[in-house]
Amino acid sequence: MQSARTRVRTRPKAEINVVPYIDVMLVLLVIFIATAPVVMQGVTVDLPQAEAETMNEDQKTPIIATVDKVGQYYVTIDTNNVKMGSLDELTAYVASELQKDVTRPVVVQGDAQVPYDNVIQLMNALKKSGVKSVGLVTEPVSN
Repeated sequence: MQSARTRVRTRPKAEINVVPYIDVMLVLLVIFIATAPVVMQGVTVDLPQAEAETMNEDQKTPIIATVDKVGQYYVTIDTNNVKMGSLDELTAYVASELQKDVTRPVVVQGDAQVPYDNVIQLMNALKKSGVKSVGLVTEPVSN
């Protein structure tokens, strides 16, 4: 007697289900889109154009002291951007950061519309607070 049921052997399929991976990738994409504006936060200034040397890539990330077009001061260290109330507060903050790492470069970023005196006063105050060398940030000349 043969069984009424006949068994048909099926081979197991070796497939990868990619749906969970697509879900993970979409979640990561949404996270990156949401956090990108926060990470790229900074002070918007219209830099003057000039031919200048670029910084070495192996150099440490500089401390950026900024004067915007209305004369407000900011300090950017890595991705941390801090608005300063006065020039004295800015120089004290930069000096305290330089205590941690004396070899870190300091650069000044001034808006093209800000009076020249504001940039010079910032550079002078940084020099008085112990900064050995101050660089200027410019945009490359567009042809």
